[in-house]
Amino acid sequence: MFNTLDDLPPEQRVLVRLDLNSPIEDGVVQDNRRFERHAETVSDLAEAGHRVVLMAHQGRPGDDDFVSLEGHAAILADHAGVDVGFVDSTFGDPAIEAIRDLGAGEVLLLENTRMTDDELPEKEPAEHADSAFVSTLAPEFDAYVNDAYSAGHRAHASLVGFPLVLPAYAGRVMVSEYEANSAIATREFEGDVTMVVGGTKATDVISVMNAIGDKVDTFCLGGIAGELFLRAAGHPVGRDVGDMALFDDQWEKNHETIEALLEERGDGIELAADLAYEDEAGDRAEVRVEAIDEKDRPYLDVGSETIAVYEPTIRESDAVFVKGALGLFEDERFSTGTVGVLEAIADTDCFSVVGGGDTSRAIEMYGLSEDDFSHVSIAGGAYIRALTGEPLVAVELLKTE
Repeated sequence: MFNTLDDLPPEQRVLVRLDLNSPIEDGVVQDNRRFERHAETVSDLAEAGHRVVLMAHQGRPGDDDFVSLEGHAAILADHAGVDVGFVDSTFGDPAIEAIRDLGAGEVLLLENTRMTDDELPEKEPAEHADSAFVSTLAPEFDAYVNDAYSAGHRAHASLVGFPLVLPAYAGRVMVSEYEANSAIATREFEGDVTMVVGGTKATDVISVMNAIGDKVDTFCLGGIAGELFLRAAGHPVGRDVGDMALFDDQWEKNHETIEALLEERGDGIELAADLAYEDEAGDRAEVRVEAIDEKDRPYLDVGSETIAVYEPTIRESDAVFVKGALGLFEDERFSTGTVGVLEAIADTDCFSVVGGGDTSRAIEMYGLSEDDFSHVSIAGGAYIRALTGEPLVAVELLKTE
């Protein structure tokens, strides 16, 4: 499927694309799972004696998180166990000079790719291959490694231009993410397949449900999508209240699809039996869905009765895929749904994929171990596209068959 790092000839000059896009607080990049994951690719290349030059992006022009990658180099070095140099140039003379000065086993991080005008426009790969960015850097290298699966749906120069002009290889993250995230479309499971669906981006997860419904035996719903499905089932929820504007617009865009899914796959869609909210004393309270006459407050999690129904379904599954949190898990009062599902998965020996940065954060926050899951994805939009079977342009360019 891919040529990997194990296929690289010795002593190569290697250009590597990572995805180090991370939260920025007060102008300072924050450590996260992406650095840890990409460190394996970086350290493997350095230990093999290659000359390693890294590219990555951070934010977009005009946004608060559009900053230099200088701070990223230090964090990556800590995780990889190798020195990571930095040059504040992407493909200018300082970058070229620093690249040519590299010795075997040394690592250099170039400046934010999105600080060059050639990077961001969505173009055909052949157009990007002809850009000054690609045509200037490519002659300095023997090979290109793409490890940025989570950006694989972007037709940006650093992702799709270099594979046309250099021998292309998949990094460790690219291989593991591809295999896990495409499993629902490519693997056959002996038992039931369950998908836990939540989060705030209901439009995304509803498109996944519509695309792969025939591959999933049971959907367990929470989050915004869960309330929208309850609304379609005739309950007075799934509507905006107060300052919250998450439901009505997504309902208008998706209600026909939701209604069709309930009609066609109703037996395979488990809806919340109860919901949790903040009471007047600031505590968690729960109410059965059937007892709700009108929505007069935000609901911030599924209830305990709901989790008691979802857990046996998960424990009896051969495979479980998670996309989105079932509640506002960052607030411990409303973590019951998300953590309950993750604990149930962790207690089984099923094949499991937890996707999306927000949901995967709950694993660390609540003391669970990544080792109890088959794969914890660092991809967001790319994970959605993989689940729906949509090709990822930068990934497709790496394939050898």
